[in-house]
Amino acid sequence: MVLKGKKILIGVSGSIAAYKIPFLVRLLVKKGCEVRVMMTRPATSFVSPLTLSTLTDHSVDVDFFDHEKPQKGWVNHVDLGLWADVLILAPVTSNTLSKLASGKSDNLLTATFMSSRCPVFFAPAMDLDMYHNEATKSNIEALVSRGYHLIPSESGELASGLEGEGRMAEPENILAAVELRLSASLPLRGKKVMVNAGPTKEAIDPVRYIGNHATGKMGYALAKEAARLGADVHFILGPTDTAFDLEGMQVTRVVSADDMYAACAQCFPEVDIAIFSAAIADYKPKEALVQKIKKSDADMHIALIPNVDILKTLGNKKQKGQMVIGFALETENLLDNARKKLHTKNADFIVCNVSGEQTGFAHDTNEVWILSEDKKEVHFPLKDKSLLASDLWAYFIEHID
Repeated sequence: MVLKGKKILIGVSGSIAAYKIPFLVRLLVKKGCEVRVMMTRPATSFVSPLTLSTLTDHSVDVDFFDHEKPQKGWVNHVDLGLWADVLILAPVTSNTLSKLASGKSDNLLTATFMSSRCPVFFAPAMDLDMYHNEATKSNIEALVSRGYHLIPSESGELASGLEGEGRMAEPENILAAVELRLSASLPLRGKKVMVNAGPTKEAIDPVRYIGNHATGKMGYALAKEAARLGADVHFILGPTDTAFDLEGMQVTRVVSADDMYAACAQCFPEVDIAIFSAAIADYKPKEALVQKIKKSDADMHIALIPNVDILKTLGNKKQKGQMVIGFALETENLLDNARKKLHTKNADFIVCNVSGEQTGFAHDTNEVWILSEDKKEVHFPLKDKSLLASDLWAYFIEHID
């Protein structure tokens, strides 16, 4: 999950270990990454740029300028470095390692490294004695001291026939090292988050129900962003036809308000942050009929009783250190009604959906106000719900104890 959607740039230098890079590329693509590759000229003797281009669906960059394809133009190493969310240098030969440590930038790979601002991982690959040479140790220590992430060489049979350290880490281990390092820096790592979303359906009879137009899109965006930020997410979703990518989170499907309450009540004591964005039906039929109600010309009256107020009930069970966030949709007196809910529900924040033509149920965009216990009122203008979820989490994270 931590790598999904990331732009990964791989820099390949001239080692026999370069033959493993296609396997690394495939692992990253399967994780949902967009991958590009740059190579030193000697690296092209060990693995074909065509192979890597086919696997990444991007051209492979080798030189600053391709004299055989002048129409391609200049390969801008600055733009290439800024494009990447993560730079993986593998394999790194002794020669390339010394260039990285000294700041020499006489090829596209080293110049891009010098221009990059993203996390950089480097996986050395060389023969046993070269790896244990004091110059190599010094170069590795220099890079690590500057904040670059070493993926240590592994032991085994080397190209020279010797046995020992110097083998480039296996692609699976490179992937694991990158995931571990990136997840460790995520702001919600170690946090348990519960998000409920979508509508509920309250049965009148076997074919009819009381419900609303909620799709769960805003709650889903919040759950997905929480997972991207490293949280352990439990997503409790009411009945919706909207297709969601639910990878990377625990999901409980529910139908009625009673189902929603039972799922939330079971999960709530264990979570650090609870977000109640579901559009729960306020009322349900006093009695759900077993048989379909027959149509007649007479007026029909259905006795309704209140559903449990999930936010209020669980909000009043909030433990020290828990954060409770509620959502409100009002068609009038938005902020006044939201202020009342903030206190009656014992919430830390109330997110108020602004009613409009491009906001609320079924839309991909939303506009909200956040009200908090400290009486701050912050406005978030209309934007795509996924972008809004990112902004909201940035705001909530600032207030985590």
